[in-house]
Amino acid sequence: MVKSKSKIRIVLVGCGAISEWWLETLKLRSDIDLVGLVDLRLESAEQRVRQFGLKTTRIGTDLDAVLRQTKPEMVFCCTIAEAHGFVTMTALKYGCHVLTEKPLAISLPEARKMIAAAKSKKKVLSVMQNWRHDRGMRSLQSFLQSGRIGRVTTVMSDFRRFLHVPGFRKDNRHTLLLDMAIHTFDAARMLSGVNAESVYCHEWNPPGSCISKDACAQAIFRMEKEIVYNYRGTWTAKGLGTSYESSWHIVGDKGSVSWDGREKLEAEIGKENKDAPPLIKKIKVPFLSRKSFLEGHSGAIEDFLQTVARGKRPETHAEDNIHSLAMVIGAIKSADTGRAVKITA
Repeated sequence: MVKSKSKIRIVLVGCGAISEWWLETLKLRSDIDLVGLVDLRLESAEQRVRQFGLKTTRIGTDLDAVLRQTKPEMVFCCTIAEAHGFVTMTALKYGCHVLTEKPLAISLPEARKMIAAAKSKKKVLSVMQNWRHDRGMRSLQSFLQSGRIGRVTTVMSDFRRFLHVPGFRKDNRHTLLLDMAIHTFDAARMLSGVNAESVYCHEWNPPGSCISKDACAQAIFRMEKEIVYNYRGTWTAKGLGTSYESSWHIVGDKGSVSWDGREKLEAEIGKENKDAPPLIKKIKVPFLSRKSFLEGHSGAIEDFLQTVARGKRPETHAEDNIHSLAMVIGAIKSADTGRAVKITA
């Protein structure tokens, strides 16, 4: 457990673009002491020091050295996915709890090794899945849990964006699935309340893409409890794009609910009508109050800090989140082989 009477000492690793989201949250908290920043490019860490006024924060390129010098209780990992395993294993070696950017790892064997190490050290390893703390996503989840549309049978999501500054994603294989779809797959698990059992997936790269390969994907997942989840995603949508949180349509045995990923959340239920189609009735779906919880990265970091302090598990602890990673790995394997594959975490 983390001591509650003193500030929590944290080292953040990886000072690229995504670290800004984390640092914006951390600068507003009075209960943490950001004692170190680590990046292979020292100038990136120096830039963050200037940007956020971190005059007393130690910086360096050697993770081991910074951890020895600062003795943190937690490590926040904001590196590229390929480095998540190394950063996590190093942090655990020094007795730190770890909150890492998604995905947990780039392979299931690596993820299992990380989870085993965390358990052996009695430390918490969790994943930044900030979509779970989106107001619309939470509102949709709350409505589904109310049972108004009955038993969920079908989940559908659409992700449509245009990636005009691809950066590190430009030449990566499976970049949509590995880097972005992990959010959508994890949200599908959150909303349905079940894990995936198998998947068939197809990837392609259409003309006009700024990515060299695998900019688009469609996948059909067979989930537990006979639920089917259909994912459609593209980085090449020039117009009529969705929010990053995707648009969702969920069918139950009593009705359906849709969320456009923004401010439109609506549902209809069908009343049985003998010898005729069901009578359809629109019902109000309320958004949760913004005052009831912290959103985005702030919510995910709050959940991590508070649950660790109480000796509990965060919502996205690694032993649960590996099921989201397994959906990604399964979809990639299916796309590579052209066959449906079984999903095992």
